[in-house]
Amino acid sequence: MDKELLLLLFEKLTYIRLVEEKIVELYPKQEMRCPVHLSIGQEGVAVGISANLSNEDIVFSNHRCHAHYLAKGGNLNKFFAEIYGKKTGCSKGRGGSMHIVDLEKGFFGSTPIVGGVIPLAVGAAFTFDYKSKNNVAVVFLGDGASEEGIFHESLNYAKLKNLPVLFVCENNLYSVYTPLDKRQPKRKIIDIARAHGLSCYEIDGNNILEVYETAKMSVTAIKNREGPIFIEASTYRWREHCGPNYDNNLGYRTEGEFLLWKEKCPLKRLKEKLLNEGLITNNMITEIEDKIKIKIEEAVKFAKLSPFPDKEELDKFVYAD
Repeated sequence: MDKELLLLLFEKLTYIRLVEEKIVELYPKQEMRCPVHLSIGQEGVAVGISANLSNEDIVFSNHRCHAHYLAKGGNLNKFFAEIYGKKTGCSKGRGGSMHIVDLEKGFFGSTPIVGGVIPLAVGAAFTFDYKSKNNVAVVFLGDGASEEGIFHESLNYAKLKNLPVLFVCENNLYSVYTPLDKRQPKRKIIDIARAHGLSCYEIDGNNILEVYETAKMSVTAIKNREGPIFIEASTYRWREHCGPNYDNNLGYRTEGEFLLWKEKCPLKRLKEKLLNEGLITNNMITEIEDKIKIKIEEAVKFAKLSPFPDKEELDKFVYAD
């Protein structure tokens, strides 16, 4: 992997981390009136996957969608405007943090309904196949989504029709506050995908180099009509399930487990690699961070100055009366 690509991955990781840390800072001011599910600690999966996608490849996401959207090249101004509920937002201020859509960037939507976007990705892949387009549909799902019936139906159909879809399971060990071993029998999620006949990879989601290389191999194979692929990436969220705070005090996970995973931080690991190999300096890191922070401040200002949706238009851009 060349220096230019490594630096690009580092900048993207830093970018997403700083954006969400800004949300942590601003959220207590009560101006963002939607729930937020932060990706701090597990950004490596989103960045490593999307670095291999073209603008015409499309992504579907879930409630923890910030990293997925930003990694796909999402517009930061529209992102913050949406969280602030403004009409200049991705979903015109109607969706908030969990309902991000940006068709221009190939981000076809996120929804908090567990497993809800999995069949949509399969449907998009079916369209690519039907129209003979050499593109891939990617769906990010959590470990909890693997317990939904639609998960099995979608994998089965994708394999049956040999569709160009990449399933990416971000296994962060918890569904809200319930650990994996309290919800599923003693077997790996990836074994479920194997049972449906998919090619599968089990990776360290906090090792962005491993994520990148696996995604590169998978996207290439899918576009070569080798069928759908399933990736299970182990990772870990630092913050509470929903909100900007830490919640280790609730007792569903131990402080020791948290600290162990924090040491596996994808940004920290890549930063140390770049420094050790002389590919970056601390001054360069500061310059990168300062540049990103300026962009973030401009996006927040844009969001705050943007108007709220007009009352006369509240019934527009929605799917139900």
